[in-house]
Amino acid sequence: MTRIIPGLKTDASVAEAQQMMTQAFRLAGLDSPEADARLLLGHALRLDRARLLSQSDRLLDAREIEAIQGLAARRLHHEPVARILGRKEFWSLALQVSDAVLVPRPETETIVELALDLIGRNGARDRPLRVLDIGTGSGALLLALLSELTHATGIGTDVSMAALEIARANAKQNKLEARAQFVCCNLADGVGGPFDLVVSNPPYIARAEIATLDPEVREYDPVLALDGGTDGLDFYRAIAREAVRLLAHGGHLIVELGIGQEAPVATLFQTAGLTVAPARPDLAGIPRALQATAAS
Repeated sequence: MTRIIPGLKTDASVAEAQQMMTQAFRLAGLDSPEADARLLLGHALRLDRARLLSQSDRLLDAREIEAIQGLAARRLHHEPVARILGRKEFWSLALQVSDAVLVPRPETETIVELALDLIGRNGARDRPLRVLDIGTGSGALLLALLSELTHATGIGTDVSMAALEIARANAKQNKLEARAQFVCCNLADGVGGPFDLVVSNPPYIARAEIATLDPEVREYDPVLALDGGTDGLDFYRAIAREAVRLLAHGGHLIVELGIGQEAPVATLFQTAGLTVAPARPDLAGIPRALQATAAS
């Protein structure tokens, strides 16, 4: 067996394995070497964080070392930890992920926060709202919203049947399948409104920029979920064309933005007859969630 981490061999302890993985990840320039090592070691040994600590002195056998080396090799090739584990937490929901979907990212929770604030402000949290998630992928946005809006129902659309299989599995796993429906289509073709809330994290990377992205994104995220056309705005144009048809009177549209996209996307939505509010920033201060409202 080729040792990706040379010093990691049979009879190393759990704690030593974690230290060696952390050091290898740090030398490779990975962003969170300690967390990555802990998560991957726990996955290889089927141990949670508490049991990793309680078994820190246990010596590892050859089969365990081989499993750890295999996972370390994948991470050192910049495969995201969530893809290796096959799961990611989003809005406290445990979600499956595959190579057919984006890994849900913390900044996307900004959309959920803004939606819940708007709905709460209107006193509508207990109403039977209709929610549409365009380009649902893993179902993250739709399922997060349905988990909070207990009387709401929703539809998630995607062009990828493989993505929708993951979304359906996530709805079932989180006991939301009775209120979530998934439709394979382009944007919202064939989906009838009106919806009280329409959300989307559309592809918004300019095509020429995809090659410059971090390898975790460039090599592992599906291109369909990244490519926003020549200027990154193709899907916002398409959503703008559909918005009035899809939104109920007074309904809200919320989309995720890439860096520098607030002004052009706001113009597209205003031209479509929507009233646009300033974008809500994510935790890094980047304008991330843009909200537009249909005439009431």
